Amino acid sequence: MSKEVRELEPKALWNHFSDLNAVPRPSKKEARVIQFIKEFGENLGLETFVDKIGNVIIRKPATTGMEDRTPIVMQSHLDMVHQKNNDTNFDFDSQGIDMYVDGDWVRARGTTLGADNGLGVASIMTILASSEIQHPPLEALFTIDEETGMTGAKELIDGYLKGKILLNLDTEDDDELTIGCAGGIDITAERKYEESSLSGDGKGLKITVKGLSGGHSGMDIHKGLGNANRVLVRLLWGATRNFGARVVSIDGGGLRNAIPREATSTFWVPQDRIELLKTWLNEQIAILKAEFATTDPNLNVLEESVGTPEKGLSQEDQGRMLGCLYSCPNGIYRMSPDIQDLVQTSSNLARVICGEGSFTAMCLTRSAVDSEKMDMAEAIRAAFQQWDCQVTMDGAYPGWTPKPGAEIVQIMADLYRERFKEEPKVLACHAGLECGIIGEHYPEMEMISFGPNIKGAHSPDERTQISSVQKYWDFLLETLKRIPKAS
Repeated sequence: MSKEVRELEPKALWNHFSDLNAVPRPSKKEARVIQFIKEFGENLGLETFVDKIGNVIIRKPATTGMEDRTPIVMQSHLDMVHQKNNDTNFDFDSQGIDMYVDGDWVRARGTTLGADNGLGVASIMTILASSEIQHPPLEALFTIDEETGMTGAKELIDGYLKGKILLNLDTEDDDELTIGCAGGIDITAERKYEESSLSGDGKGLKITVKGLSGGHSGMDIHKGLGNANRVLVRLLWGATRNFGARVVSIDGGGLRNAIPREATSTFWVPQDRIELLKTWLNEQIAILKAEFATTDPNLNVLEESVGTPEKGLSQEDQGRMLGCLYSCPNGIYRMSPDIQDLVQTSSNLARVICGEGSFTAMCLTRSAVDSEKMDMAEAIRAAFQQWDCQVTMDGAYPGWTPKPGAEIVQIMADLYRERFKEEPKVLACHAGLECGIIGEHYPEMEMISFGPNIKGAHSPDERTQISSVQKYWDFLLETLKRIPKAS
């Protein structure tokens, strides 16, 4: 891990972030980071508690002179998205993130950085450890499994938290004050099928879609980024219908909340159609590169010969399977009619696995309107039921209804104007923040989310801006000073 990162200002924050990034912390495998944070709180002599699901709560009394201020909760999630480039040799279960400084940015070598939401966690750690930073009565809430199920927020204990204001440190643009977010639901389609023999004179080919930008399936969905699963299905649709190709396997995408960057398929092609298919494929690659030149300039499709497969999907099954995938809703479904430029409803065809008689497709649908979220989920169910798939829906979480008149919103908006001489963007976002779920447990709590600039979250291109971290840190510390007196 680069020593340069530890020398950045503010040093305490970057050192806590470096310590945190040395601890593997994938979603649903947070045991090590839970223990790390628990020991951190205990070593400071602070009241530290791990609840039944694994959330860590640390309480710290107010600094001198701020005992009469409204108690607050500072909240971030412990887990991070583990994504890497296919050509990067890295073991997330045993290695710490390899960070480096690139001008005004901190990046990781070939993997996600963990700034989402590690910078929020490190910020809270810095405040807990400091004897100089002024703050009101403070509860630090470190939740688990935000990225793949919001499990920690869902299983919070009602009534345990005493804070009246929640500062969520999980926003990725330093000029935004987020006061609302979308809800979401996971959709999984599964099916078993009988493989069919591939007879006749033919050859095995493999195509790999790679180099797409990827990104957060909520915060980046409006950018029109390419989805590797959709690109691959488009190519397979043409190859099977025009050249007699027979699909053997598909492996595309990864986590539900990441726009797929890479996808691959092995298939069989009749010997007398191979050269025609390759010519057509080159034409399609040129078309795709032109279409995605702005959003995904590094898009590429690689073709290679493989051993001749003996079995694959039958023509009927592959037709119905590809039809399901091609017709599956993906991307923006509806923009908000009430908030300018806000995506209201979307879906991400995140993961496709097919081969050896088993098929699985995974989607994540998001919406600020619950009825519309379920409408889109049913549309996805309908698409996959065309191949008699078993479709399940789970992991649903609510949206967060904006309250622009909340006192903390007014305080922070005024402070932003004073500090930075410009208007903050007070808005709702299309990502799934934990505030909506926490609000169900604590409906009277005022909530706001903010953070430094983080780009490319959920992809190996994730990076955070050093100057923005400094701006955010100054804003956070001044916010703590301005928390109002308890009523």
